[in-house]
Amino acid sequence: MTNKLKITFLLGIFMMIFSSNMNAQLKPGELVDGIAAVIGDEIVLESDVNEQMNYAKQQGASQTDKCDFLENLISNKLLVYEAKKDTLIENRSAAIKEQANAKYRQLLSQFPDEKTMLTAYKFRNSFEMKNAIEKIDIDQYYGQAKYQRITEKADVTPNEVTDFYNMYKSQLPEVKDEISLAQIMMYPKLTEAHKEDLIKRLKKIKQDIAGGETFESQARIYSEDEGSAANGGLYKNIYKGQMVKPFEAAALNLQENEISEPVESEFGYHIIQLIKKSGKVYDARHILLKATPTEDEIKTAKAKLDSIKGLVLAGKMTFKDAAFKFSDDKKTKFNGGIITGADGSDKIERESIPGSISYELAGLNKGDITAAFEDEDNKRKVVKIIKQEDVIPAHQITLETDYNRIKQMALNKKRNEMIEKFVNSKLPTTFISIDGRYDTCNFKANWKKESIKK
Repeated sequence: MTNKLKITFLLGIFMMIFSSNMNAQLKPGELVDGIAAVIGDEIVLESDVNEQMNYAKQQGASQTDKCDFLENLISNKLLVYEAKKDTLIENRSAAIKEQANAKYRQLLSQFPDEKTMLTAYKFRNSFEMKNAIEKIDIDQYYGQAKYQRITEKADVTPNEVTDFYNMYKSQLPEVKDEISLAQIMMYPKLTEAHKEDLIKRLKKIKQDIAGGETFESQARIYSEDEGSAANGGLYKNIYKGQMVKPFEAAALNLQENEISEPVESEFGYHIIQLIKKSGKVYDARHILLKATPTEDEIKTAKAKLDSIKGLVLAGKMTFKDAAFKFSDDKKTKFNGGIITGADGSDKIERESIPGSISYELAGLNKGDITAAFEDEDNKRKVVKIIKQEDVIPAHQITLETDYNRIKQMALNKKRNEMIEKFVNSKLPTTFISIDGRYDTCNFKANWKKESIKK
């Protein structure tokens, strides 16, 4: 695709920068470097540029000009700088700080101890690493907020969509084979005997703790929570509302060092020990036994889904109604079971479908429904039936077949023009300094202007 169609500020790169998750941003051993640019009181690090280039390469980008990536980062930092001065954008610093602490604990759960994690990420102490996490989240929040404020009134008319298509149709990519899918998903139900066995095991563990074993040692041995077992079941600095409701209700009803009776949650069964509580924050340990269904329990769930499929095929209810009534998937049950891709579209590239699902869809035509099959959702065993709602062969984009897709492209172009206009309006009054290693770059905007005092 030509530079003209890429559009000045590369919306795709902008969204990538402000939607990357914590694991994508913080990679062990990649946080040591110098300053590439200063915008107002915001800083772009050399590693920021390298990270975005590497990410783009991983996503199959054919052109990775370092100057382009720096310019995009500078543009985004200018939005962050302006957002922090915008009184109509809510100051969420306190909430972001809480989230940073939670993400720090999430990362810590992946390492045997704190020292190992800090060494891997090249931080000297936890304070330094938490500050880095907080800064990433602040940039994400303020950048998105300012972008939305600038572009909130953007819209395109049918004529503008047509004009966009006529101007760029020779450059628009071919659409790969796509399908539309809807699903009904169920968590296999545990039998009462299975539930009682889990509860009995937890009561025995609690009895052993009362007899002298430590909660920490028992959690290391028995807990099936990968995030806390190695740390003796401990979660520190838990904020109210952070944990699932049954866990939190049980934990906050305990006295310090008291241990709960077995508690059921969507993850299984727990016993919980409250370590300390201070205002809206508390520390707790827990031991989790997952509600992992047996083969017989999975077989029962499959039989129920196959009977539901029979009702749909017999015309006694629609697949949409069945999804609403029976599906345990909150993401799709209220939308007729329709599965959407990362971009929110109900058209999904066939080659991106997981292999386990592709196998079940093999040989199916439009409107066909799979037999019930076993799958996994967020590390939990589930059973599903999937309906192949539509099949869209590979084709060149046209207004007739892809109007909504083209409309979104035209809208993105207009939004980028609004961002470009805003950025250019701020250049004369914003301090900008770019490191000399980028002196040979031919930037689109006038970033290399004479420095102007704020």
